[in-house]
Amino acid sequence: MASTIVLERQPEPALPTPPPEPGAERINLVTSIPFFIVHLLPLLAVFTGFDGRAVLMAVVFFWVRMFFITAGYHRYFAHRSYKMPRIPQAIFAFAGTTAAQKGPLWWAQHHRDHHKYADTERDPHSPIKGFWWSHVGWILSDKYNDTDFDAISDFHQYPEIRFIDRQNWMGPWALGAFTFLVGGWSGLIVGFFLSTVLLWHATFLVNSVSHVFGRRRFETPDTSRNSLLVALLTGGEGWHNNHHHYAPSARQGFYWWEIDTTYYVLRALAFVRVVSDLRRPSEKVLSQRRIAKGAFAS
Repeated sequence: MASTIVLERQPEPALPTPPPEPGAERINLVTSIPFFIVHLLPLLAVFTGFDGRAVLMAVVFFWVRMFFITAGYHRYFAHRSYKMPRIPQAIFAFAGTTAAQKGPLWWAQHHRDHHKYADTERDPHSPIKGFWWSHVGWILSDKYNDTDFDAISDFHQYPEIRFIDRQNWMGPWALGAFTFLVGGWSGLIVGFFLSTVLLWHATFLVNSVSHVFGRRRFETPDTSRNSLLVALLTGGEGWHNNHHHYAPSARQGFYWWEIDTTYYVLRALAFVRVVSDLRRPSEKVLSQRRIAKGAFAS
């Protein structure tokens, strides 16, 4: 009987993974100049002084702008965790721009990507690429300059929101002019620029520290942590593991002892019917994916 020789087919070699776009995740030193200048301007307080009016404005505008970032940009535009009519919606959008963190559509679209691809290569600001990258590096690169309007089409449909997003420079300039008119050079340097720098880095802590240090109550597919310190600095955003467990919630401090001042203000606004339908985690949500006693990681 004639023998038949069977040749085993060799698997085709895997195609190489396309290399990342050269320089895409490198800091653009030219476009980052304004960012670094703003960090240096508070040093001029040595000459302008820290008078009481300037310090008061710095404190007030830190917390007011933090609210419009946390309640507006984050919990409303990114997660739709409550409802409000178009006029308050536009006010929240414009007030958020005063924090100088770009427009509401850009901010919310990239935050949605953060949740969709959390702690993967497609996450805009995962600490897996380094603490510096998650804190501020991703903002200073050219990789995330653009906005995917299809991913934020629910708010892109409003012409007033599109206008505010395009002209997001108007808010910071208007607030800067106000602080100068009220408080002079000290008002501008301390009341606006110093509070802006502090506001930036307090916000950035949620992307960096809250994925590196703290406790985990829920088994989420990412590195999110709960941090009391970050929560105190950001109006409740530090309960980040809670948030990644149930992102649609307007309340991020799930329990009474978890301080969440943004939610308290939203409750007050709901009482006077400025906002409505605040979403909260159900008992079923609270019982799912629990980690015994909460894991501490650092």
